[in-house]
Amino acid sequence: MSGQTTEIAFQSSQVNGMNVHILPTAKFKTTTIVTMIEQALSEEHVTKTALLAMVMKRATARFPETKRLRAHLDFLYGAIFDVDVMKKGERQVLQIYMEVPNEKYLSKDATLLEAAIQFVGDMLTRPHVENGAFLEKYVTQEKETLRKRMESLIDDKMKYANQRVTEEMCKGEPFSLLAQGRVEDLPNITGEDLYTYFQELTASNPINMFVVGDVEPQNVSEIIRAQVPLERTNVKALQLPNTPKQVSAEREVIDRLDVNQAKLNIGCRTQITYKDDDYPALLMYNGVLGGFPHSKLFVNVREKESLAYYAVSRLESHKGILMMMSGIDVNKYQRAVEIIKEQLDLMGKGSISEEEMGLTRATLSNQFRELTDSARGMIDFTYNGVISGRKRQLTELLQAINDVTIDEIKQVADKVNIDTIYLLRDKKGEAQ
Repeated sequence: MSGQTTEIAFQSSQVNGMNVHILPTAKFKTTTIVTMIEQALSEEHVTKTALLAMVMKRATARFPETKRLRAHLDFLYGAIFDVDVMKKGERQVLQIYMEVPNEKYLSKDATLLEAAIQFVGDMLTRPHVENGAFLEKYVTQEKETLRKRMESLIDDKMKYANQRVTEEMCKGEPFSLLAQGRVEDLPNITGEDLYTYFQELTASNPINMFVVGDVEPQNVSEIIRAQVPLERTNVKALQLPNTPKQVSAEREVIDRLDVNQAKLNIGCRTQITYKDDDYPALLMYNGVLGGFPHSKLFVNVREKESLAYYAVSRLESHKGILMMMSGIDVNKYQRAVEIIKEQLDLMGKGSISEEEMGLTRATLSNQFRELTDSARGMIDFTYNGVISGRKRQLTELLQAINDVTIDEIKQVADKVNIDTIYLLRDKKGEAQ
């Protein structure tokens, strides 16, 4: 853990229609380059975006075969590289990740930074295309890989339960979609469709590129200008739903599968997101409730009552959802729900000890301070500020967490409502 908090101060500018954020620091022996392309989550685009991420990393115009592309990464001193998708609120983000050693630590003079940015530029502007289409061979192979990935979700019962409660809770909302897409969309996507979509995405969707390392910002900007020659004159703002959904009535959903341990997931609407003034109080609320081993859910549901194998809560800060997750014996279902609701009631009454407050403050502060120990952590923190429209300073957030009172946590509790209680249970008998 860092002994002290240093502010995360990226230098931001526009280069070739992209928002470029550079953080010069001698803290790391590597240079990290992360490019985020945003798309609004939608049935129309979700599967194409996920498939595109997989096809992009197979080949480029310079390296038309995957084997040659991988060999080039080895040549760049074992560069770490990946393209993936993730969900942040109602956004689907296609992310290109690149990490290379800083050339200052190499024995021979190498223009490694330029080579790394050139490689990212290959991904964004010089894909491997034949007759106006991505290679059908790669598209077909990656469709199959993606299909298997989606279908294997059911094998990880914890992830499966989390996706099912999200689908049920957010029916009719883009957030219900899995970032990896939908199996039924795959057959209709061709290499030509995908390339057309790639062109639209890179021409007009928001792109943020982050560079962290012992670099000179002006130099980095010049390399990006030369190596990532995107022509982006008409960048669109994403159309995202911005009205928080109110809870009309608590719902119960029960799924039956061959499972040994039942999964009880409870989804709550908080009406609070990253940009809101009471976000620090929501962080404290979640920390006291179920974010850590000292939290109420862990201590009361798991330790004292022995009702659960695990009991945690986590936030989706851009959607304003709090999810409580536990693994239980199915015959303890009603009692587990009862005890969990009791913990929510205690939060609403402000029945929180000074020890709970102190431990939660300390643990949250440590987590946020540790962000400065990784390039990835600093990029994620800054990107959250970019997409939420509220660029928080780390010291300001830490101070705000420190200042949160029990009364403010009670005010958050007033906004938190259970939306959906979801149980994934075995196929025997009826729910107790």
